[in-house]
Formats: sequence, C-alpha cells, structure tokens
Amino acid sequence: MKLQKTTRSSLAKQIIEQLELLIVSGEWRVGERIPPEPELVEQLGVSRNTIREAVQALIHAGILEAKQGDGTYVRSSSPFEAAMLRRLGASSTAEIMEVRSCLEREIASLAAQRRTDADLAIIQKRFEARNQRYDNTELWVQADIDFHLAIAQAAHNSILIDLYKHLSEHIYLTIRPAIDVIEFVEQHTCNHRALVEAIAAQDAKAAEDAVNNLIQTTQNALAHQEKGSAQSEKTNNHF
Repeated sequence: MKLQKTTRSSLAKQIIEQLELLIVSGEWRVGERIPPEPELVEQLGVSRNTIREAVQALIHAGILEAKQGDGTYVRSSSPFEAAMLRRLGASSTAEIMEVRSCLEREIASLAAQRRTDADLAIIQKRFEARNQRYDNTELWVQADIDFHLAIAQAAHNSILIDLYKHLSEHIYLTIRPAIDVIEFVEQHTCNHRALVEAIAAQDAKAAEDAVNNLIQTTQNALAHQEKGSAQSEKTNNHF
C-alpha cells in the first residue's frame, strides 16, 4: 500500500486515517517503528506540523508510542485494542482471570461445536509446537498464545477472536510467575491435551470442563508462588 498525497481540507484527519489504515491492515505491525517524520512529509506532501499533529493524535489514542531518542512505534493495531490495553492495564489479576475464565469457556464451547477439520489440524499442530518449547520460556509463552488463538479462530466469531487476541498479552503477564512451578507446567499440559481432545470429539461440555480445570491449575500455581515469595521475604526480613 502506498501513501497518497492529500488534496482537500482537514489534512491532519486524512493523515490519521491513512496511518490507521496502514496499522489496521498489518502493513505497520505492532512493535515496529514507523518511518521518520521527514520520510512521511515527503510521501504525503504535507507540512511537518500536519504530520506531528496526526502522529500526536495517534499517540494520545494509544495506537502509537514515542520512544525518546529512538523513534515512534506501533503500540496497538486499532483504537479498540488501544482502549482494551488501557483498561486491562488498570485491572487486577483477579479481574483478568475472571474475564479469562468467561471468555475461554465460551470460546472452547463454540470451537468444539463449529470447528472444521482444517481448524482441528491447526489446533493439534500448535499444541505439539507448544509442547516442544519448554526449554525456552519466551518461546513457550508465544507458542501457548498461538495455540489458544487457533482455538479462538475455530469458534468462528470475529469479535471473540479480537477480544481474546487483545486479552492474551495480559493473561500471560499475570500467569508468568506460575511458569516456574514445575507441577503447573505438567498439569497445564494435561489440561490442554484434554481441551484438544474435547474439541476433536466436538464435545462442548468437555471443552468447558477442560478450561475450568486449566484456570484452576493456574490459580493454584499462582497461589503457591505467592506463598513462596511471602515466606522468602519473611525469612529475609528476619535476618
């Protein structure tokens, strides 16, 4: 997609719309740095002030993020995602876990009912990929996110897909401490296998039960980790 020179009034608004389109379409991906100001001025044929006004508006909306001395980066893929990130950032772990439970149960149920053979093949492939990443926490987290997104896509509801996609980052920020609990990893894999089997059998109730067990395992691991941290802090304070 090429940037188009503007010819009418409300230049800043037109620039905002063009930049948003590049982001929503995925041409400018989340985490990437956008072209520098001089390049945007040349491509769009407008003044530096107009570019700055448009970029600042997108920064204020949470879509872009300016990093001092480094440039401006894409922070979210849409105004909806930006609003979600702001709201989730102000939420407690308990609230996020409750929303996760509601959302994943419905997604699992719908995926079991609606999945196609192609959907199931992707889910199974990502489940196996997830199980091969235990040696690297960051890769394991990303593989787990990809696995759950495949299930969301199998639900064939675009709103649920977007909601889960935007929630996934905060889900994994909240459960990150639990990954260090070996019992959590082992039980987590069993729960995920049960979820895959339920979706394969198109058993919506079993899929929901698997999600319930998955959430409970996560909560138990987080509680175990918090207890261990509290005891360690108490011991350190004693000495």
